[in-house]
Amino acid sequence: MNAATQSADVAAKPAPLLAQLRSRERLPLLIGGAALLALLIAAFLWSRAPDYKVLYSNLGDRDGGAIITSLQQMNVPYKFAEGGGAILVPAEQVHEVRLRLASQGLPKGGLVGFELMDNQKFGISQFAEQVNYQRALEGELARSVESLSAVQAARVHLAIPKPTVFVRERQKPSASVLVTLYPGRVLDDAQVSAIVHMVASGVPELPVNNVTVLDQNGNLLSAQGGNALGLDASQLKYVRELEQSYARRIEAILNPIVGPGNVHAQVTADVDFNQVEQTSENYKPNSGEQAVRSQQNSEASQIGLTPAGGVPGALSNQPPGQATAPITQTQQQFAQQNAANAASAASAAQGPRSDRKDATVNYEVDRTIRHVQQATGGLKRLSAAVVVNYHPGTDAKGKAAMVALTQAQLDQIQNLAKEAIGYSSQRGDTLNIVNSPFTVEADPEANLPWWRQRQNIELAKQVGKWVLIGLVGLYLWFGVIRPAIRKHLSPPPPAEPTLAGAAGAGGAADAEGSDGESADGDAGKRAELSAYERNLQYARQVARQDPKIVATVVKSWVGGGDERG
Repeated sequence: MNAATQSADVAAKPAPLLAQLRSRERLPLLIGGAALLALLIAAFLWSRAPDYKVLYSNLGDRDGGAIITSLQQMNVPYKFAEGGGAILVPAEQVHEVRLRLASQGLPKGGLVGFELMDNQKFGISQFAEQVNYQRALEGELARSVESLSAVQAARVHLAIPKPTVFVRERQKPSASVLVTLYPGRVLDDAQVSAIVHMVASGVPELPVNNVTVLDQNGNLLSAQGGNALGLDASQLKYVRELEQSYARRIEAILNPIVGPGNVHAQVTADVDFNQVEQTSENYKPNSGEQAVRSQQNSEASQIGLTPAGGVPGALSNQPPGQATAPITQTQQQFAQQNAANAASAASAAQGPRSDRKDATVNYEVDRTIRHVQQATGGLKRLSAAVVVNYHPGTDAKGKAAMVALTQAQLDQIQNLAKEAIGYSSQRGDTLNIVNSPFTVEADPEANLPWWRQRQNIELAKQVGKWVLIGLVGLYLWFGVIRPAIRKHLSPPPPAEPTLAGAAGAGGAADAEGSDGESADGDAGKRAELSAYERNLQYARQVARQDPKIVATVVKSWVGGGDERG
C-alpha cells in the first residue's frame, strides 16, 4: 500500500468534532431543551408587556415630532394608536412623562380656535359665551401668526371693551402679540407690519395703532413714530437702498475701465417725503372773441307831463270831486265831459316828453382750476463722491509703478459717472471725482502671470505637500510595512519528511514513473506538492490524536517492504 492510498483512507474518516458530536447522544437533547426554555421565557416576557395608555391626542405634526424626539431621548417606549391620532406610552409612566415634557414646554400647540364653540352647553351665560368667543378668536389669530416660517410660537391677547350705547364712553379694542422666534431668525419691518394689519383686520373696529408686537426677548417690534426726523424704517430703508443702487451703478460702469477694486463710490440722496396738495384758481382777461353770458335792455318814455306848479298848501291838495256815473248823466253832460277830456288830451300831447333806456351785457370770464398732488419719495438732489486708484504704468526711469490718470481719462470717467446716476444740473446734483493712490492696493498681482500669483503659489505648495505625504506613505507601505508583514505571516517551511514518508514518497514516484503518468509543467508539480503537504499535516495531526493508527500504518508499510524485498 503506497502513501497516496494511506492518506486517502485517513481523509475519508470523519472529522474529530463531528465524531465527538455523534459520540455524545445527550448533546442534541440539551440543545433542544435550551431552545424550548428560551421560547418559554420569550412568551412569558411577551405576556408581561406593559399596558399602554394615551399620553397626548389630537396633536399637530410639529408638536408630535417634538414629543417623539423627546421620548426617544428619554428612552421611553411609545407607539401610535390606530390612525395615528394619539401617542401611547406605558401606563405607569404617563404622569412622569407628561411632567417631564411640560418642563420642556411641550406640547406647544395647545391653542384652541373656533372649535371651542362647537360644544356649547345649554343655558350658558352671555358672559361665558363672550369669553369663549374671545378665547377662540385669540387662538385663531395665534395659529395664523405661527404659520410664518420664522415664528416658533405665538400668543395673542385681546382687550375688547364692553359695548355701550353712549358714544362718549365707547372705547376701541386693543391687541398684544407675543412671538417666539426660531434661533437665528428675525422679522423684518414688512413682516411685523403684516402681523399688525392681520390682527387689526381680524378684530372688529380694532385700529392698527392699537396693536403691539414684541418678541421673546422683550423687544418692541411694532414701534410707531419712526426716528427723530419723522422718518419711519421703511423710508430710511428706501433712502439707503437708493444710495447703494447709485453707488453700484458707478462702480459697475467704471470697473471695466480701471479694474476691479480700483474705484469706490459713495452717493448721498436727498429724498422728499412730504405730501403736498395744491389747488389754484386763475382768471385771465378776455382776448379775441367774447362770449356773451347774459344781456338785458330796458326803455321808458313819458309824454305830456305837466311839471308841478302852484303854491303848495291845503288848497292844492284837495281830493277830486264826486264822480258821476254815465247812466245818471244826461246826454248833454256826457258830451260836455268828452269834449273836456279831448281838450285835456290835446293839451297833454303838446306838453313835455321824457325817454329812458338801460342796457346790461354780461360776458364769460376765463377760469382755470388746478389740483396738484405730488408723490412722496421724490428725488431732490444727488451728491456723489468717487475715488479712482492710480493705474499700473512706468515712471520716468522706466520702472513699473502706479501712475496717475490723465485729464482726458478723468473727463471720460466723470462723463460716464454722470450718465450712470442721471446727473441733472437743474436739480443741483454734484459729482466729485478724485484720482489718488490707494493705501492698500486692491489687487497688486492682477497683471502678474498665473505662475507668479500668490494664491497659485500657495495652492501649489499645498498640493506638493500632500503629494509628498502620499509618496512617503506609499514607500513605507510597499517598502517597509508590507515586506515585514509578509515575512512574519508567511507559513513555516515544510518539515523534513520522515523515513517512512520518504519511502512512501519514493514508492509513489516509482509507481507513477512505471505507469508513465508524470505531471507536465511547473503548475502540476506545485499542485502535487501542496496536496502532499496537506496530507502530511493531516497525518501529523492524526498521529498526535491517535498513535495506534500510526503504528498500524507503519507496520503495514514495514510488512509490505519485506514482501517486496
